Amino acid sequence: MDLFSTNRDHTILLSAAMRAIRSKRRMRASEVARAMALPLRTYERFEAGHGPLTFERIASFAKATNSDPVALIAVLPLGRPEFATWCADNKLMTIMMMVVDELADELGPDIGYLETGALIATFTRATRELVEHFRKRDIFAETWLSQRSERMAGSVPLSTLLRRRQAG
Repeated sequence: MDLFSTNRDHTILLSAAMRAIRSKRRMRASEVARAMALPLRTYERFEAGHGPLTFERIASFAKATNSDPVALIAVLPLGRPEFATWCADNKLMTIMMMVVDELADELGPDIGYLETGALIATFTRATRELVEHFRKRDIFAETWLSQRSERMAGSVPLSTLLRRRQAG
């Protein structure tokens, strides 16, 4: 079943996302076509948004490029082709769907009784925690490197040693 090609805006978004991912992976169209077991011309049409844009094809592209198929689909409601590239390595959207699948296993049809406000609060809290974790990680890494470089260089900052080495 062709899911997306009836809406030209969708095909433009998916096409841009696929090209960006292929570029990020530094892959040629022929490499992706081969990995998807498609003739090159068929792949080129697919990447251009022509022909059937099915979930199976999107999943095959994601496997060939080691990217996130769910993030590719999320590009459509978000309207941001770059989102698929951002999620290509960590598989954010696939992980989210796996967690939602676990919730569905746990609650079954009772999932429909979850209150909208509780869902919004939970997802907002989770995103804030991820942002906080990301920011702390950067601060932790910078602090750790700075302290270790000073200790290893006899309390002389690494940047000073590098400048001395360049000057000498």
